[in-house]
Amino acid sequence: MSIRLIVGLGNPGPEYEQTRHNAGFWLVDNLAGSTRLARETRFNALAAKTFVAGQEVWLLEPQTFMNRSGQSVGALARFYKIAPDEVLVVHDELDLPPGSAKIKKGGSSGGHNGLKDITAALGTQDYWRLRIGIGHPRTMGLQQPVADFVLHRPRQEEQALINDAIEKSLDAIPLLCEGKFEAGMMQLHTAAK
Repeated sequence: MSIRLIVGLGNPGPEYEQTRHNAGFWLVDNLAGSTRLARETRFNALAAKTFVAGQEVWLLEPQTFMNRSGQSVGALARFYKIAPDEVLVVHDELDLPPGSAKIKKGGSSGGHNGLKDITAALGTQDYWRLRIGIGHPRTMGLQQPVADFVLHRPRQEEQALINDAIEKSLDAIPLLCEGKFEAGMMQLHTAAK
């Protein structure tokens, strides 16, 4: 078993491009490098097939809004017969501070609407998640509601920390694509504290 589909979560459109909720898109864009993601209307997404650590992997950025991400993920996974435990979903995480990133398999959505919809589309919670910390307005001393917080741009110092977590995550992803999950988790969890 290895990762065959890496999904970055975010909201489409230039008005959301720089918002915290698009951390998943940011990582997939970095991972794609010179590989261009193309519009795939049958999946309602931007997608590309690439190689990571010698393994063929699909990259996917749903072009639905966040709370309908499962439409794209489910459609591509069914079409290419990708099992839920071969899927890695990259998303913003309120419960982690900027600069940290964690990998886990399964578990609840933690109130994340994108994850709720993917769980419904795949019929299980047993897929991999790469959680990019964006912090929580309450722990950051902000009075901003969560929905407003995730749809705003991070402060400059937060963006630098988020970018650092993405870089460290990119180093661990090849191990996941080779099926070396424990090694990938250990590498990331010791690098991105």
